[in-house]
Amino acid sequence: MRTTLPTGTPAEVARPDGEPGRGLVLLPDIGGLRPLFDDHAGRLAREQGWVVVVPEPWPGREHLPVEERLESVGSLDDDVVLGDALAAADLCGVEPVGVLGFCMGGMFALKAAATSRFDRAVAFYGMVRLPDRWRSPTQAEPLDAVARAHRTRVLMLCGTEDPWVSAADLDALELAGAEVVRYPGADHGFAHDSGRPAHRPDAAADAWRRATAFLRGD
Repeated sequence: MRTTLPTGTPAEVARPDGEPGRGLVLLPDIGGLRPLFDDHAGRLAREQGWVVVVPEPWPGREHLPVEERLESVGSLDDDVVLGDALAAADLCGVEPVGVLGFCMGGMFALKAAATSRFDRAVAFYGMVRLPDRWRSPTQAEPLDAVARAHRTRVLMLCGTEDPWVSAADLDALELAGAEVVRYPGADHGFAHDSGRPAHRPDAAADAWRRATAFLRGD
C-alpha cells in the first residue's frame, strides 16, 4: 500500500495478516521505490510476519535516470534520508524495528545504525566508504557510523568481487564491530534482483536466510 510519510516522502507499507512480530525499514538501491521493492516488502511481511516500510530515497526526483542518480548521490542529505528512515520506523507501529538496505540503501542502513533507533541493521553490499564522486558536506562516512553504533548490531553481506566494496573495507567494517559474511566470486547486486546478470541464486538464498535470521535474533 502506498502512503506518504510525515516528512512528505512516498513510501510502501506491507503488513502481515496477524499480529506483527517486529518492524522493518527497507531502504532501496539507487533505483528507488519500485515494484521490485513492493514485492520484497510484501514477501517479508507475509513470510516473516513483519510490518515493512519502504521509503523513496529520491522524493521529488523519481524521474532521474540511473546514470544521473549515480552522479547525484552526493546531493542527498544524510539528515533527510535518515529522517525518512526514522519516520518509516515510527510508521511501523511496533517494536523493535530493524533496518535493511541494498547497495546505496545498504550504505544508508550502515549510517542508520548510528541513530540508535534500530536494534539491528543489515546491509547487502552497502558502500563502507564513500566513493570519491559521492563525497559532499551532506554525506558522512558509513564506516564511522558503524563505529558509533553501540546499541545496534550490524550485519554486512557482500561478494568478494564487488567493485564498490573492497576486501580492506570489509576488514575495517569487522574491526568496527559488524558481522561480515563474504560470498566468494560474487559481484555487486548478487542477491536482490534476479533480473541482474550478477544474480547468483544459491548465494542470494543463503544471504536472505542469514539476513532474516539475524533480524529475528536467531
